[in-house]
Amino acid sequence: MNYRAIIIGAGQAGLAAAHELHRRGFTTGPDSDVLILDANDGPGGAWRHRWDSLTLGRSHGIADLPGLAMARPDPQVPASTLVADYYGSYEEEFGLQVMRPAPVRRVEPVHPTDPDSQLQVTLIDGRSFTADMVLNATGTWDNPYIPYIPGIESFRGRQLHTRDYTRKEDFAGLRTLVVGGGLSAVQFLLELAPVTETIWATRRPPNFTAREFDAGWGLAVEKAVRERTHSGLPAASVVRTTGIPQIPDYLNGVADGTLISRGMFDRITENGVVFSEPDSQHAEGHGPSRSNELQVPESWDPLPAGTELEVDVIFWNTGFRPAMRHLAPMRLRSPEGGILLADEVTPARDNRVLLVGYGSNASTVGATRAGRLAGRRAARHLEQKVVSAA
Repeated sequence: MNYRAIIIGAGQAGLAAAHELHRRGFTTGPDSDVLILDANDGPGGAWRHRWDSLTLGRSHGIADLPGLAMARPDPQVPASTLVADYYGSYEEEFGLQVMRPAPVRRVEPVHPTDPDSQLQVTLIDGRSFTADMVLNATGTWDNPYIPYIPGIESFRGRQLHTRDYTRKEDFAGLRTLVVGGGLSAVQFLLELAPVTETIWATRRPPNFTAREFDAGWGLAVEKAVRERTHSGLPAASVVRTTGIPQIPDYLNGVADGTLISRGMFDRITENGVVFSEPDSQHAEGHGPSRSNELQVPESWDPLPAGTELEVDVIFWNTGFRPAMRHLAPMRLRSPEGGILLADEVTPARDNRVLLVGYGSNASTVGATRAGRLAGRRAARHLEQKVVSAA
């Protein structure tokens, strides 16, 4: 079937974009102007997969979607439940019909040599649809990043990534190596400490920052990320840009030994890891978290190179990358490895695709803003296409 536009992803960014198109008179649904595809079984985007101990009080929270504010969240209810209910209510309120589950395999021009050709979107199950534009809002959840360390395939214990976590009881009585310098690693270390022996591994000293996490901080983070992504560079890791706030829970974790990094390992054995020389003695913050000195130096106590530790679990909290493999046929990437942007949502190489929630717009605040912008861009492009055809 043929559509004016196809939105891939029904999380914060995708719903904001769909709402903007709806507000401008475009209909959504299988037999309408705009088709919304989502890989999940139900509403909630990536939030529906989060662990039960994560509540909106412990995360950064989410921004209100345009036209419908979220009710005051109950801090006792899992974020996965609250956000799924909110997104589901939003879809119903504005009649945003979403096709799901509908994971996408690839997006490509119908006629590769024609720069004005429609785009074909093919699903994993083989179904395909065409459209004048594609608004990509697939986020990062489906592309977890685990660095390759020699020996990783030989480890006999359990390995898991942030997205695989369910509950702390699964770690009871085990020796757990938590890898990563971001807030997820910090929060998991504190959550797991009562039930398991933990060791914290980071490549650089923990990037604690003295800066208050206020609105100005958020804008500074987005500016720092935008400078990289708009130049065609991959976005810097979240922790290098945001830093770790010096709140009492985290400082107490340093004081009791839970939040002290022992450096990084460069080899994995059948039963553990072998630590290496630190890459750096500086946190190497980026943007608002940049500092010339360690803010909490006692959080950094690397083990001597060659130290071997036996562990039962390696818990990778090493972040995510944009989930955009399906866009590979569009050849959007620059030689630097990122996607050069003409503006906040438009790739310089092809304006038939809009990237919603990419780079500096990955937060729910940024995704909402980018969704509205993408909706406006798409509406304008489609209206001009109609005029040109006439």
